[in-house]
Amino acid sequence: MSTATAAGPGPTRHKLALAALGLGAFVIGTAELVIVGVLSLIAGDLDISVSTAGLLVTAYALGVSLGGPVVTAATIRLPRRTLLWVALAVFIAGNLVAVFSAAFGLLLAARVLCGAIHGLYLGAASTVATGLVAAEHRGQAVGLVFGGISVSTVIGVPLGTLIGQGLGWQATFGSVVVLGALALVATLVLVPPVEHTSADGLGAQARHAFHPRVLAMLAATVLLMGSQFIAFTYLTPFLEDVTGISGGAVGAFLLIFGVFSAIGTFAGGRFADINASATLLAGNLVVIVAMAALWAFGSNAWLVGLALAGWGIVGFGVTPSFQLRVISLAGEGADLAATLGASAANVGVAAGAAVGGWALAAFGTGEVPVVALIAAVVALPVVWATRFLKVPQTPASGTPAAGADSVTNVPVTTAG
Repeated sequence: MSTATAAGPGPTRHKLALAALGLGAFVIGTAELVIVGVLSLIAGDLDISVSTAGLLVTAYALGVSLGGPVVTAATIRLPRRTLLWVALAVFIAGNLVAVFSAAFGLLLAARVLCGAIHGLYLGAASTVATGLVAAEHRGQAVGLVFGGISVSTVIGVPLGTLIGQGLGWQATFGSVVVLGALALVATLVLVPPVEHTSADGLGAQARHAFHPRVLAMLAATVLLMGSQFIAFTYLTPFLEDVTGISGGAVGAFLLIFGVFSAIGTFAGGRFADINASATLLAGNLVVIVAMAALWAFGSNAWLVGLALAGWGIVGFGVTPSFQLRVISLAGEGADLAATLGASAANVGVAAGAAVGGWALAAFGTGEVPVVALIAAVVALPVVWATRFLKVPQTPASGTPAAGADSVTNVPVTTAG
């Protein structure tokens, strides 16, 4: 038995375990988003339209939103460490199917499967990460996991796209398989068993995970993430049509957003440990300012770059706070609730993309940010109200479960 201390994220072996979890998230994030860079290649090879190939993106999102909680429910009694390596093994298999898919239907099914495993892995990784560290460092632990997703947008997706363009889209999925195998080995070697503190059985988990306080937090996640993706989904045409840039300059502006998103996710974990609710509220306010800046100064490239940097910091920087609050509010239903957080985020992404498409068609590219601004303003009172949601008390001590805004200094013990 070993105890994580309050002085930092824990012993070196725990830091290595968190790095392994982050690597797994990096692989999964790369697989989710790299498909956008090879859609035209898939369409040409399988003799389908690009719009039809785009269903591969939708299939993955549906897998995360719907399949993740279902698969989690079916595996709720498995130890979380075992679930991690099983999830990675299935994820590798799903991408192997994609490598050898000659039919669009088979590729679509593989994407649904991988999406479901995406939700399962992030949920399990979040609960394992918070179990490896002392209570006051759990936000940082979640930030390290989700930081893998953010880094994948900066490194994994561009490299995967280049591989696909040079060697074919199958090679893109093949690279995901290789990285997935490395993450699987790292998980088996570095991640220790973690003491299970959640309720046993699906019924007990569901009672806690679907409590109104958790659903309220998930609703706030949908609103704030959705408001951002109204604008983000159509950021490239905005940069081209309104800001007046093209070619490599567009990639440079997207890179600004991606780099600051990665920084924000890691920093957001620390702020989540200090005060998750205040971090969410501040993040919402920055999103409002960023959307207003894009709308008012969209033709000024320098100001747009600054707006993207500020937006990037909070865009993914609020993710650790959302996930930590969801897990904390669920109490003994944390295992299932951790997956619901990923589902809510993807519902927000899908809804935001749909609203953004409507705004683009109805008002034009230049007005998309103002629609996102209105949505972010609507989200603000909901996000503000979530600060009053009470974290349930632990049965053993009668103290708030770890992860509340006022964190109880309780050491976390790991088995093994």
